[in-house]
Amino acid sequence: MPGSAHRETRMRHGYQGVPRWIYVLAVAGSLFVLLPLAAIVAKVNWAEFLPLVTSESSLTALGLSLRTSAASTVLCIVLGVPLALVLARGQFRGQRLLRSFVLLPLVLPPVVGGIALLYTFGRQGLLGRSLELAGIQVAFSTTAVVLAQTFVALPFLVVSLEGALRSAGSRYEAVAATLGARPTTVLRRVTLPLVLPGLASGAVLSFARSLGEFGATLTFAGSLQGVTRTLPLEIYLQRETDADAAVALSLLLVAVAVAVVGLSYRRPGTAGGRGFSGAERAARDGAPEPAPERAAP
Repeated sequence: MPGSAHRETRMRHGYQGVPRWIYVLAVAGSLFVLLPLAAIVAKVNWAEFLPLVTSESSLTALGLSLRTSAASTVLCIVLGVPLALVLARGQFRGQRLLRSFVLLPLVLPPVVGGIALLYTFGRQGLLGRSLELAGIQVAFSTTAVVLAQTFVALPFLVVSLEGALRSAGSRYEAVAATLGARPTTVLRRVTLPLVLPGLASGAVLSFARSLGEFGATLTFAGSLQGVTRTLPLEIYLQRETDADAAVALSLLLVAVAVAVVGLSYRRPGTAGGRGFSGAERAARDGAPEPAPERAAP
């Protein structure tokens, strides 16, 4: 019968379960994101595009943005991996409160984050006075740009990695520990290979967020050309004097961000499988070799 054949086809290909009206809203959501980007493309002065994006100030701002974003991503990994491990695997009082504080920059206005950093590392800040006595000035320097970007980007890595850790579970880690692997060996040879795709995605998102950071950077680091003026700040300043330059640089930043984010999704469906097979090997390799069985007489 046609009805039973239709049901068999659905079962064979999997149940989609998406009503048609949902697709209408999905298209509306896609247009809401794509139309502003298309408007930027439509406003670009293509005759002057190349000279505008290759001017000295533009290249200086782009280079500074890429360098500071890379540095802040490394700092996010150094600080975010332990945080994600503690939040995903640890059990202690105040764990929820710690997670709330770690994720707070996601909902805070960036300007508030910049003010908080200024009153922490600034000349009259909580740590700034001690740093000043040691001859270290953080505020309104390239270091301040890196710290501001790290402050707003760190939650992206923690969220991605904590989700990957919870999805992976602790079965392979328990097997490796049962077979005699030390906790550090389990972390290095089982846990990290298992969640490497999640770590990579979190690092890419952190880099992209750092690349687009504006408010905290302006408040904490200022806008000094070649020192703290990143590409978003250059776009903001050009908007007041040269609209064509602002639009061209905006399109350049969009292109860089799309390329960076696209790297994390270039091979969907392979990360998880590689992670689990690597964890299986690591669980075996990180444990002592079992004694060979002796043949029965």
